[in-house]
Amino acid sequence: MCLIAFDYRPHDDIPLRLVANRDEFHARPTAPLACWEDKPDILGGRDLEAGGTWLAVHRRGRFAAVTNVRDPRLAVPPGAPSRGHLVPDALEADDLPAWLAWMAVDRVLAHAGFNLLAGDGVNLWHLHRGLDGISLTRVTPGLHALSNAGLDTPWPKTTAARQGLAGCLRQGHWPRDALAVMADTRPADDHQLPDTGVGLDKERWLSPAFILGQDYGTRATSWLTWHADGRIELGERRFGPAGVMLGETKLRLEL
Repeated sequence: MCLIAFDYRPHDDIPLRLVANRDEFHARPTAPLACWEDKPDILGGRDLEAGGTWLAVHRRGRFAAVTNVRDPRLAVPPGAPSRGHLVPDALEADDLPAWLAWMAVDRVLAHAGFNLLAGDGVNLWHLHRGLDGISLTRVTPGLHALSNAGLDTPWPKTTAARQGLAGCLRQGHWPRDALAVMADTRPADDHQLPDTGVGLDKERWLSPAFILGQDYGTRATSWLTWHADGRIELGERRFGPAGVMLGETKLRLEL
C-alpha cells in the first residue's frame, strides 16, 4: 500500500473510514479481496509471491494496513522478511498493543522501512520504521494521510488525499467521491515534490495519487467503513497496466 487516507473518530457511529491505493509491479501475482483459504477469519487481498497483504481485516475486530518507506539511504537487512506479513501478524496477535510494543523494541529492525497501521475499532496505532528512527504512537482522532514517509508528512499526494477525503465526508458521498480522489493521475508541480533520493523524473512519476505505468503502478484501490455496531464494509477495485480496471469486489462482515 502506498497511499492511505482515513478519518478516525473512535466515539462516533462510524469510528473509521479509510481509502487506500496499493502500488506494485503488475507482474507480481496477487489474489483479489476475499476470505483467505488457510486463514478464513482474515479478509483481504493477498500477495501470492510472499503470502502477506497490504490491507486486511479480521473477524474478531481488527484492521491493519502497511506501506513501504521510500528512502534509498535506509539500509535493508539481509534476508529481511516481507513487510506484507506484518498485517496478518498484527491481525492474529493475542494482545495487539503488547505485540506492537514488542515489534517496536525487538523486531522492527529486521524489516526494511515501513509504516503499519493497526487497530481494533476503538484504538488505532501507527508503527514507523524510517531513516528518522522508530516510533510507535496512538493515532489521534481526525483526518490523516500516509504514504511512503511518516504519518501526515505533507507530500502533495497526502495533502490532496486528506483534503479530498474531508470534502467527501462533508458532502456525504462516501465512498464514491473518495474513490475519485484516489483515481487522480495528475502529477504534482516540481516545486512541491519531496526529495527521497530517486531523482526528479521518478519523483514526478510517483507524485499522483494514482500511478500509471506498464510495469509498475496502482494495482488496487481499497475502501473500508467500520461501524460502531460491529459491521465492516470492505471494497476493492483492481487495475492492470496503464490503469485499466480489471474488477471490483465488495464484502460485508459482521463481527
